[in-house]
Amino acid sequence: MDPIRTLSPFGGPLPAESFPSAAPASGAALNPDPRKGRSMTRKTYAELRAELSARYPSGQTAGGVSVDDIVQLKLQNSYDTHLDIARDMAGVMRADMAAYDADTSKFTQSLGCWSGFHAQQMIKAVKRLRGTTKGTYVYLSGWMVAGLRNRWGHLPDQSMHEKTAVADLIAEIYTSLRQADEVAINDLFKALKSATTEDERAQVIAAIDGFESHVVPIIADIDAGFGNEHATYLLAKELIKAGACCLQIENQVSDAKQCGHQDGKVTVPREDFIEKLRACRLAFEELGVDDGVIVARTDSLGAGLTQKIPVSQAPGDLAAEYIKWLRTEPISDANPMAEGELAIFQNGQFAKPVRLANGLFPFKENTGRARVIEDCIASLKHGGADLLWIETDTPNVDEIAGMVAEIRKEVPDAKLTYNNSPSFNWTLNLRNQVRAQWLAEGRIAAADYPEGVDLMKADYDATELGLEADARLQRFQTDISARAGVFHNLITLPTFHLTAKSVDELSRGYFGDEKMLAYVKTVQREEIRRGISAVKHQHEVGSDLGDTFKEMVSGERALKAGGTANTMNQFAAE
Repeated sequence: MDPIRTLSPFGGPLPAESFPSAAPASGAALNPDPRKGRSMTRKTYAELRAELSARYPSGQTAGGVSVDDIVQLKLQNSYDTHLDIARDMAGVMRADMAAYDADTSKFTQSLGCWSGFHAQQMIKAVKRLRGTTKGTYVYLSGWMVAGLRNRWGHLPDQSMHEKTAVADLIAEIYTSLRQADEVAINDLFKALKSATTEDERAQVIAAIDGFESHVVPIIADIDAGFGNEHATYLLAKELIKAGACCLQIENQVSDAKQCGHQDGKVTVPREDFIEKLRACRLAFEELGVDDGVIVARTDSLGAGLTQKIPVSQAPGDLAAEYIKWLRTEPISDANPMAEGELAIFQNGQFAKPVRLANGLFPFKENTGRARVIEDCIASLKHGGADLLWIETDTPNVDEIAGMVAEIRKEVPDAKLTYNNSPSFNWTLNLRNQVRAQWLAEGRIAAADYPEGVDLMKADYDATELGLEADARLQRFQTDISARAGVFHNLITLPTFHLTAKSVDELSRGYFGDEKMLAYVKTVQREEIRRGISAVKHQHEVGSDLGDTFKEMVSGERALKAGGTANTMNQFAAE
């Protein structure tokens, strides 16, 4: 066994991710990969030590602070501010977008996280699985902020939560990800101090220089902007200063905003939405995040209402293209204009736009798809959006691919972020899709499999149709990325549902017959066997960091928590 891997403070080998296969040698050139932190300015261990040794030839400051300890803290502190993170992560996203343009198999993914701890554990899991965070982001869902992170209780996704909660969560996530870096780098420096040969030291130093940060891009949901274009700009700045390199904004009316998977959605005219896209761009530019990414989301597929009729200045302009979809009634002797009604001139004659009792105007039936395509083209060509988001009511690759094909006639490199939403009944949707296709192909008879909800039953899990649906689920993201231009696949609310399921699972056993076995079997034993570092919960939240700092300033006088009596010593790495 490699001798360095016996030196971990975990009570076993250091994680493999600490030793990248191509780590730069000590004293190597600056690493240009933003995932390393401080993309163009991060210095190697040797460079930092040489600089500090020149200032302090004795190896310590006048107050007795060790040069080696200063080097460690500088490397642990990978960013000065969260705005630096936004700048770096924007570069990461731009590089990933270019890689996707060259090869659609290089799509990116994220899970929605409603706490810093969720995000931290997700990124740690990815690093254990892949050895890298490349292609992995965090999605920050406005739905989960409303439902779980606001001071006013559990609220629906209707922009009723305090807007500052979104910026607070971004800051919390990056604090947690940066702490994961600190803990991991502290482990490496403990291994460095324990090294007994120059070869061992060189290997650990290479691991320090090649360490890949847990910091990844966040796609932050700014809802519909929480107000007018100026309010959108002010909030966008706060999200960016908290670390967001990417803002996702939707074309709904701020004061009538609904969850994308609910009824009653009201869209704004395209000029209004473009103004909010510009507000986001101005926020990025003002703060020096030149590569900031904007995701323009359209809810028009399921939105049948608008709040106002824009003013058209010329035939075929954005307003005219929006107005043409309004549901209207002809003016006639049988249907004359009444006091207070409106009329618009369309196709050479006046007509009355239908207006509901609440003053909203409905669109014509079955026009959502056409409006989506026009929304997307306008957002890309006139609003400077970088990515699109089309909110759909079912997961259907063909449906999305068909719309993207139309958009790409105008904007050939159009790319999407797609919501693999928990609001879809994925099992039922995919089984229904397979059933319909196989019926059309004559492969099965209608009586072979039931239509509708009955197809959801566990009885069909191991059937040919059930297995085919699962196979399509497994390749869904690959298919939609290759065929429908989806650069980023996300699940908005997974940690909401996972937390509910996991707590239910533990509670059923613990408060039922299994008692303590339920915790050990469903939680701790699995943590140990999977190598989940959180099993050593004291270490996970920085106990060893605290001990290291005490040693830095107190030396042998340090009162440390990590001695032989620490019960975390029971958890040797498996």
